[in-house]
Amino acid sequence: MIRLSIIIPAFNERATIMTVLESVAAHPVTGVEYETIVIDDGSTDGTSKLVETRPELYQKLIVLPRNGGKGAAVRAGLAEATGDFVIFQDADLEYDPADFGRILSPVLLRQADLVMGSRMIAPQVTRVYYFWHRVGNRFLTLLFNVMFNVTFTDIYSCYLLYRRSLLDVRELQRDGWAQQAEILSYVVPRAERLFEVPINYFGRTYGEGKKIRAVHALHVALEIIRGRFRPRRSVLPHAASARP
Repeated sequence: MIRLSIIIPAFNERATIMTVLESVAAHPVTGVEYETIVIDDGSTDGTSKLVETRPELYQKLIVLPRNGGKGAAVRAGLAEATGDFVIFQDADLEYDPADFGRILSPVLLRQADLVMGSRMIAPQVTRVYYFWHRVGNRFLTLLFNVMFNVTFTDIYSCYLLYRRSLLDVRELQRDGWAQQAEILSYVVPRAERLFEVPINYFGRTYGEGKKIRAVHALHVALEIIRGRFRPRRSVLPHAASARP
């Protein structure tokens, strides 16, 4: 049995958080045990109070005293995770936990160390979204591929799954949108088996609550370059013993 820590950062997501948690619970995967961790990042709309009414839908609820951004919430969740693998799940409805089975299949069948869910490789359905978001995503993905000699198609998908032993949360320094690039810059060189799978996408508009802006792309690009030249070990000392 593989244990999967599902990290769900939430900031003022009262309208959608319960639907997300119910969907996670409704999509189990054979051979995988879920550890669902919700991090309320200083919400002011009662998100955590609502989550507390359904304790059967999660294993851990972390309530941060003030809003520190998605990256800070992710770090808090990773510090509490105990799974063999980690996956990130947004608290809105842009990504569908029904795709968990597809994402986990390379782990179960091919002993994958990292699986990226891609919105770019033949999803069943994807919501049409902003042109410049697509351009920015492609630029950042190309930059990362050049720097790390890989062939990803969508590095800023929410659905990033990796073997938890490949990253110590204490290594992370970024709390903003650049954090995913930081995580990848540590995990990709340490992973031996990397895969991508198609996922569906139901993106939000800015009016519906989307938060990322064009300026964030600059911070991400700088983090990719910084990560490429950061001294690193090929794998953490405890990684091999942690393999199931």
